[in-house]
Amino acid sequence: MRIVTLIVGAVVALLAAALFWFDRQFEEPEAELVPSVAGVLEAKSVLAVFAHPDDEQLVTGLLLRAKSRDGAITRMITATKGEAGKQTPIVARQEDLGVVRHAEALKSGFALGLDEQEVWDYPDSGVADADYEELVRRLMDRMAIWQPDLVVTFWPESGFSNHPDHMRMGQATRDAVYRIRSTSPETAPAIIAYVLAPRLMMSRFGGESGQLVASNQPAPTHAMPGEADAKIRGWEIHASQRNYVRDVYGMPAWFLHRVNDKEFYYVEEFSDQP
Repeated sequence: MRIVTLIVGAVVALLAAALFWFDRQFEEPEAELVPSVAGVLEAKSVLAVFAHPDDEQLVTGLLLRAKSRDGAITRMITATKGEAGKQTPIVARQEDLGVVRHAEALKSGFALGLDEQEVWDYPDSGVADADYEELVRRLMDRMAIWQPDLVVTFWPESGFSNHPDHMRMGQATRDAVYRIRSTSPETAPAIIAYVLAPRLMMSRFGGESGQLVASNQPAPTHAMPGEADAKIRGWEIHASQRNYVRDVYGMPAWFLHRVNDKEFYYVEEFSDQP
């Protein structure tokens, strides 16, 4: 019995050590841990700009806390309807996937408490080939109307996952903010927060693409709670992508979001002058 107890204890200790090590791969200890990125930056109007339905899963914590904790107005633009995505599981005819994912994006936005959102009609996996100047102008037009204090998007050089649509949306969003600041700094967004992937995790488990992401993004300036329960709920809302985490990372969403329990951002703040 003593031997069995020792063996069980050793196994439990080994599993606990492995879990602790694995959890550390999702940390960025130099980033400033804050309860809310929008709150610490005193943003009262937040605009998230992404490429696909379900991209907002990356910033669930920021959007939820900006609304519920800080009383900010929250809005989102999704550039595509996600019609080229792989269904996991299959929930609809593939030719109807754009309609389904459009609806999933709207349901997700409602669950996040967004005040307004738009889903545009750029081609999924084809944003990089779209008219870039038109894309930037459309973003500038929405920013001129909504006048967000804080814009949230992808880091252009890595796109969180090295996806060309992500990188193009990050680039276009940054250019839109820069151009507004050069002409009307008094009404331009004051801050851009770029969502980043945990670098250790991406470099060790993300393969060649993950290593590119880790080497092409800056160190995060801020970290905040990721609202794991809301992220798990989000995958239920995005029913056509419900098994995405399991299929890509080899683990259930409930487990990944418990260990990957923070969101990381590189924050770029501007002065009042262009």
